[in-house]
Amino acid sequence: MPTLRIKPATACTWDALALGEIMVRLDPGAGRVHTARAFNIWEGGGEYNVVRGLRRCFGLRTAVVTAIVDNSVGRLLEDLILQGGVDMSHVRWVPFDGVGRAARNGLNFTERGFGSRGGVGCSDRGHTAVSQLKPGDIDWTRIFRDEGVRWFHCGGIFAALGEHTPDVAIEAMECAKAHGTVVSYDLNYRASLWKAVGGPARAAEVNRRIAGLVDVMIGNEEDFTAALGFKVEGMDANCTGLDPANFEKMIRQAVTAFPNFQAVATTLREVRSASVNDWGAVLYAGGEFHAATPRPGLEIYDRVGGGDSFASGLIYGFLSGMAPGDCVEYGAAHGALAMTTPGDTTMATRKEVEALVQGGSARVQR
Repeated sequence: MPTLRIKPATACTWDALALGEIMVRLDPGAGRVHTARAFNIWEGGGEYNVVRGLRRCFGLRTAVVTAIVDNSVGRLLEDLILQGGVDMSHVRWVPFDGVGRAARNGLNFTERGFGSRGGVGCSDRGHTAVSQLKPGDIDWTRIFRDEGVRWFHCGGIFAALGEHTPDVAIEAMECAKAHGTVVSYDLNYRASLWKAVGGPARAAEVNRRIAGLVDVMIGNEEDFTAALGFKVEGMDANCTGLDPANFEKMIRQAVTAFPNFQAVATTLREVRSASVNDWGAVLYAGGEFHAATPRPGLEIYDRVGGGDSFASGLIYGFLSGMAPGDCVEYGAAHGALAMTTPGDTTMATRKEVEALVQGGSARVQR
């Protein structure tokens, strides 16, 4: 397996750039969506969360490509994104028609769950501006050739949003690769996004098209099964009973099918309850498996975004020139910390990630 070749920071405007949808998350706190009388507001999106983590936790230069309707909700999103430090110069602003018939901004109602009550998400994202992107809408040559990007990230959520979004992702990846940018992709399978357009069969068809352009593939055990069609032996419908040897066998099958994969990374999660998970991660790179320090009994405050923060920690490791074993440790530690705070995006600091990687505890720091 070849080693990742990453352009130097001095040759690029951006360390990392993402393509994806950003929604307003309405969070009922400790309560339930269907009984709420007030909500906390966050921004979030599977692809965006990664570059926000790279900017906010790790201090890298990041930007996002997306589309937002220009109304008060869109400007709320702008305010939240700017607080996260992610550059918005490549955001496509879509005129508001006064009602939202032509295009709208997505809403994501999400409760975090507790104990035996699992988290619940209810998305309201039909006909959003970003779901209507088409090839030719974004000047990728300007981004990847003229400005320069070291790492490009996209994912299966964006690919599922609209008729043309897979083609937009492919267009972006082809341009990125033509100009020496590393491409990563998080499978991020969401049954709710695919069920009306062909289900797992369509998801596998789309994602296998995209996979041929990916350098670093990211996902979990369910993602590889549902989004790429690789069966993990011994895994039940709840993704439990996972034998690591069988999972490694599946990874090797994926790398054989897609020899362009230079690295494959996955989180491993055993859900004891909504509040307690066993948490781990594995990276396959250089022909070898590298496992992060396992964290059994990890206490969860809000699990949304844990996988995205794993991805940003992993990518930070690669961009910093770390060895594969250290990359997966940074990813797993960042994901663990992100799940101790509310919202989709990280509130962790690099110092906290480094301390956890080095075996630090949760003692009070004074």
